Amino acid sequence: MRPLLPFTLLLLLTACGDGESLLPPDARLPDGGRYRGQVVDGLLQGEGRIDYPNGSWYAGTFKNGQWHGQGEWHGQNGEVYRGQFKDGLFEGLGDLITPGSHYAGTFRHGRRDGEGTLKQADQTYRGQFKDDQYEGAGQLELADGSRYQGLFAKGKPNGAGVRSDASGNQFSGRFVDGQLQGTGTYDSVDGEQYIGEFKDNRLEGRGRYENADGDVWIGQFKDGALVGEGEMLGSDGSHYKGAFVDWRMSGHGSLQLADGSQYVGNLLNDAYHGQGRLTLANGQVQSGVWANGVRVRDQHGKLLPDPLDLALLNQGRLLDEALAAVPRSLAPIQLYSLVVAGDGQQSVFLREADYVSNLLKVRFGARGQVTLVNHRDFMATRPMATRQSITRAAQALAERSGPQDLLFIYLTSHGSEDHQLVLDQPRLQLADLSAGELASALAPLKDRDKVIVISACYSGGYIAGLKDERTVIMTAARADRVSFGCSEEADFTYFGDALFAQALNQTDDLKQAFELARDSVAERERREGFEASEPQLWAPPKVLEHWQRLRSQQAEEALRNATHAKVGAQAKTPRNH
Repeated sequence: MRPLLPFTLLLLLTACGDGESLLPPDARLPDGGRYRGQVVDGLLQGEGRIDYPNGSWYAGTFKNGQWHGQGEWHGQNGEVYRGQFKDGLFEGLGDLITPGSHYAGTFRHGRRDGEGTLKQADQTYRGQFKDDQYEGAGQLELADGSRYQGLFAKGKPNGAGVRSDASGNQFSGRFVDGQLQGTGTYDSVDGEQYIGEFKDNRLEGRGRYENADGDVWIGQFKDGALVGEGEMLGSDGSHYKGAFVDWRMSGHGSLQLADGSQYVGNLLNDAYHGQGRLTLANGQVQSGVWANGVRVRDQHGKLLPDPLDLALLNQGRLLDEALAAVPRSLAPIQLYSLVVAGDGQQSVFLREADYVSNLLKVRFGARGQVTLVNHRDFMATRPMATRQSITRAAQALAERSGPQDLLFIYLTSHGSEDHQLVLDQPRLQLADLSAGELASALAPLKDRDKVIVISACYSGGYIAGLKDERTVIMTAARADRVSFGCSEEADFTYFGDALFAQALNQTDDLKQAFELARDSVAERERREGFEASEPQLWAPPKVLEHWQRLRSQQAEEALRNATHAKVGAQAKTPRNH
């Protein structure tokens, strides 16, 4: 065994991994470093390793006493470099790991310089470097998902580039020290677009802004808003030229409306305000002084009655007349309906409510109907939709219908995340309608089989407070999802169109109609890039059976009437003897 001892000791001395060898150094350097490797004419040459007193070390090739060629450096602070060296510095291709960062790319004179990738805790950069800074073409991605692609100088976006924020909204143009300056564009994930001038990433200067609905604003922007003289082109065909304050028509201007009417005069916050002249589509002219959209004095200065005052005086009578017109039940099964258009700011809800009321009457034989609508143009002529009018309507339907009858209740409006159905009449502050309040309003109908359909955002949140074994419930969306189609120019919401204008004109089966509408809405949302609203259904079988009995009864009655009419016609026909 004794002859093997020197060989065993040699293995122990050379198998210490990255640690310093136990063999004596071949040279000691003035800075305390211990060198093991080739020494030629007093200089470190070829392959070797230096271990320094502070724990750092270098292993690789040397030339004329300096690190030169391929090598590896480990610093005392955890820094590790593997790659090429020249004259003692990082030079050429290399890989540098420091606490909190990792760079792979080219170096020059010990600094990141040329093409490379730098990954840090909160960002990743791929592109060109100079003197350890981003310089030239590159792409920077931040931890929050935002990114910039384009030109850099002195470590910041400088020059032509495109920046996307965490939501995917995109800014493109020329950047100065990271800020978009001068002419550029903005494109939002929702389909909005701005083309014009910027200052420090804000809309500033002359530009054109278009929203997702197709409405266009052109003019002078400041601090991100349209101010001063400008122009607005509405997607509904309206056209305004005049003064703006913070996006809103304020000051003197001319407004051409989609219905053919035209207003010339002063406005405030998008409403006629001050001296002005309104020419209606039929040629009628209304001149004078306006306040918040209402003409308060005529052209001679005479004080005019407020249309809202007159409308409120009429509301009690309008509701009483509508409820008094509901007939009492006749055997066997009758269909009664209550239709509510909640938001009076947009005409889509009015149009949809009127269509549904007519469909229930003509196609499904609704006998007694109550329609409550909020709309700026019909305050004086139609009963409004309020919590109290809905409660009174439900009470009247309970009194006039019988236990064998069916109720169809439809509500269309905006909805909120906390499941409040919007009840809004311009110039009034109406309380919104929660699921619990709707259930209380409909309490008189608890002993009636009924179908409740709600077209609104987050309307699925109403199901829990309304569902029982006598109520079918359809909603336009899940409790945590929005629905679509609410705009001034639209005739239907997406769900209202799919269910009433399409599905219920194809089938009498409520469940099948809902499924057709749900699939139609899903396809439309996919096609237009929207998050799925996912309409919901609660469908007790006994109520569905009751609906089918109603439809069968109506079919039999229609057949009898047709037969009687045919017999009557034959009886009146002269016979030849």
